[in-house]
Amino acid sequence: MPTLAVTNFNIVCSVLGGFITLFGLVSYLFKEKFYLSEALISLLAGVVFSPHATNFVKPLEYAGGSEESLETITLYFSRLVLGIQLVLAGVQLPSRYLLRQWKSLAWLLGPGMTAMWLSTSLLVWAMVPKMSFLHSLAIAACATPTDPVLSNSIVKGKFADQYVPKDLQRIIIAESGANDGLGYPFLFLALYLIQFTGEHGLGQTGGVRKAIGLWFGETMGYTILLSVVYGIVSAVEFPLERREAIELIEICRKCQDIMSTVQTSSCIGIAETKGSLIRKFVDRESFLVFAIALGLFVVGTCGMIGTDDVLACFVAGNAFTIDDWFRLETLDDSLQPTIDMLLNLAFFIWLGAVCPWSSFVHNPYVSIHRLIFLGILVLLLRRLPFIFAVHRLIPQIEQPRQAIFVGFFGPIGVSAVFYLYICLDFLKHVTVDGQEREDAHRLGEIATVVIWFIAICSIVVHGLTIPLGKIGLYLPRTISNALDSSGSEEPQPFRIQARMEQYGRELRQRRARRSHSGRNSTEGSLPRSVFRIGGSIIHPRESQAATPRVGTPLERERGHEHVESSITPPRDNSVRFSEPVGSATTSAPVVDEETADNHVVAGGRER
Repeated sequence: MPTLAVTNFNIVCSVLGGFITLFGLVSYLFKEKFYLSEALISLLAGVVFSPHATNFVKPLEYAGGSEESLETITLYFSRLVLGIQLVLAGVQLPSRYLLRQWKSLAWLLGPGMTAMWLSTSLLVWAMVPKMSFLHSLAIAACATPTDPVLSNSIVKGKFADQYVPKDLQRIIIAESGANDGLGYPFLFLALYLIQFTGEHGLGQTGGVRKAIGLWFGETMGYTILLSVVYGIVSAVEFPLERREAIELIEICRKCQDIMSTVQTSSCIGIAETKGSLIRKFVDRESFLVFAIALGLFVVGTCGMIGTDDVLACFVAGNAFTIDDWFRLETLDDSLQPTIDMLLNLAFFIWLGAVCPWSSFVHNPYVSIHRLIFLGILVLLLRRLPFIFAVHRLIPQIEQPRQAIFVGFFGPIGVSAVFYLYICLDFLKHVTVDGQEREDAHRLGEIATVVIWFIAICSIVVHGLTIPLGKIGLYLPRTISNALDSSGSEEPQPFRIQARMEQYGRELRQRRARRSHSGRNSTEGSLPRSVFRIGGSIIHPRESQAATPRVGTPLERERGHEHVESSITPPRDNSVRFSEPVGSATTSAPVVDEETADNHVVAGGRER
């Protein structure tokens, strides 16, 4: 007998597939007409499906009821999304972009990230009660990087094509990709100092000297520099010139067993990417997923050796297209954006489901009104003042309004959640007698509330800024027109009527001038008159016979000067048309059809 199998797997597949299908039916309307970001829509959907509402998606149950396992799942999920996103961001940039624009990136990644870190630290330190400045530095480091996922709303789509210059789009992509991986130095400087100096170094030995030594050795040396080198090495063989790749393939073809050669030499296998495509060794589908496969490979291998996989993915993506060949070959393909969209939708639904919404109101550390004020100040003062101050030193930012735009759109999202769980994982190892130290535990709980709230604020505000800005642009004009039309007591005529009458007068004047210039008449210009439409155009036969008239030239040659008429017809004020030569007609000037609307014919003569 059939039974229902309402399992978590079936529910998740149904919810995710149904949402993506429904969103796809109106995606163009939402993204290209209303300018709503898919991140905001997915976040709201996640809230609806979460245990706080319909309870379709149950993250804690999927994690076996363990908060620690739930944090690990969220951390790995964010790593995956960031890795794929940053490889694709690196691929989007032109050839050698990081090398050619190093001055602008140096300002944004050096002083820029430092200014964002310190300003956010001051705001957190001021708004959270009983917060030490060292702890606020650790919290602010999580919110320092700009999010590449949310940045897509201003560098892709109809709005970006119309209002954001290409150079500005590229510098935003490059900055958001690079500073995601460069958040490690800011975070671990504060964490090492907290570990070895907090609570007077309780449970730790070495003090400040050891903290600085670990920061230089492990963070700057092993984590940052190694990730840059590894990212370059992972992709440096892909962009060989076509000629070199073809030559390498020809060398491999000379071997008796080319398959064994490829299998025993990974370097040659990587270098064959271009040449094998030319030789038809790779089909189109496999070629299109090379960038995504590279991202997965870098995320996995960097995770195993414990280095910065986020930065390595961005460097690998940019090095992969250092000669622009792969970027141009995949410029019109939609596979990569499609996978990107699926990951974004799934991840932000997950964020909406796992977000600790209740902790924003119920926590012993900071009240909700302080959180709201903190969120507003962070969005306004974290990035905007510095970008506006140095925008003249960045060639891509040409105008002050562009500086305001770039300064405001520094979104906080996936990268902030990623660094939050990196921070929580580190603090769990700051222990005394096998238990997490008290100051580390308190910092972890405050960081969870503050970072999640700031991230939600950024997703909502930056997701609604563009549509609200468009409404604000057109709403005053609409209200003004409505007030003008409703303020007058008498109904106003339809505006097009006066315009049509004006066009009609001008048309008649042009026709009159054209008619006068074509005739050799001694009469002056005729006054404009109102003529009557109607009347007889062809006179009755008997009246024509009785009316004396001047004969035609042919009749005059035969001696017939006049044709008598017994009855004088009434004066006819009707429009006359030209008649063929030789027909019985008056000697008055003839008015043709073109100038009929400008002249009046009365009794055979113009008035």
